[in-house]
Amino acid sequence: SFMIVGVVDKGHKAVLKPEDKLKISENEALEILKAASHGCRLDSFEGSHAIVNGAQTAWEMLHDEAMLTRITTSCTDLDNILGGGISCKEVTEIGGVPGIGKTQFGYLFAILDFCINLELLLLLRGNRNYRIQLAVNVQIPADYGGLGGKAIYIDTEGSFMVERAMQIAEACIKDMLEYDGLLRKDSQTRHLKMQPKELLGNIFYFRICSYTEQIAMINFLEKFVSEHKDVKVVIIDSITLHFRQDFDDMALRTRVLSGMALKLMKLAKTFSLAVVLLNQVTTKYSEGSFHLSLALGDSWSHACTNRVILYWNGNERYAYIDKSPSLRSASAPYSVLYNFAVLCNHASRKLGEI
Repeated sequence: SFMIVGVVDKGHKAVLKPEDKLKISENEALEILKAASHGCRLDSFEGSHAIVNGAQTAWEMLHDEAMLTRITTSCTDLDNILGGGISCKEVTEIGGVPGIGKTQFGYLFAILDFCINLELLLLLRGNRNYRIQLAVNVQIPADYGGLGGKAIYIDTEGSFMVERAMQIAEACIKDMLEYDGLLRKDSQTRHLKMQPKELLGNIFYFRICSYTEQIAMINFLEKFVSEHKDVKVVIIDSITLHFRQDFDDMALRTRVLSGMALKLMKLAKTFSLAVVLLNQVTTKYSEGSFHLSLALGDSWSHACTNRVILYWNGNERYAYIDKSPSLRSASAPYSVLYNFAVLCNHASRKLGEI
């Protein structure tokens, strides 16, 4: 058994277990000591090298940020306030009331990570001379300058509908075939061979039924992504459910959630992928009144790199950047189309908004 031994006075010793004072388990204490003994040996080259290995200059950081790839939301206005889309190497939280379109975002990032941006193709319909590079983005196949990546979809609520994903995949391929003449001449063979099953085959789906499974899944992600390096987006729908229902100890919940957030941030940075967390809303009492806010409390609100809140303004859907270290707070309207589950601006509503 692991114990902490301290001298109280001459000839007497106090024996404490780590869980008594530090409120951590024995295994956690051993891990801390192991990391400390390895990282603090500054007198050896290996120890100091391990600490400064990740150092980089501010110029390198600026260059890395400029080279970051982004995943479009298929909404020009929303992409604009997001600096071009959902950024890789960052964790983005998207929250809102039921029916606002959170899961639609998840479908889009999972499917369109391999496809064409529909809204930009709609622009081409009205202007055939529009520069072709504006009709492609980071979500198209790598052969055409996009990410060509795969997606991990972690479903905690059981809301993922594979039939809906199939509809989106079919609509995506149909749209690409319709506008095949706008792409490179040698792209026709590639698109004609694409089938909905190919798009669905690029989505790794995990069903999570408890908070213990969710924690295990987060811990497993690094190994899984290291074996599937073409994964470019991880979607968790939602991060909230099991932590709202199964936890009585709020302090423990906060520590567990903070640990999960740190691991997801490390995953995004290490593998240059985007992590998208969908969140629910709850009722919060402050200043003598009740109002809606995103779930999991104030401490969680600082856990993610970016936070986007979806809300209704009358009959209009809006997205608001509530928190970001690099983006200013701003709102943008969006619509959800029934036939493609795509988020777009008001000019495209005639195609069939939900």
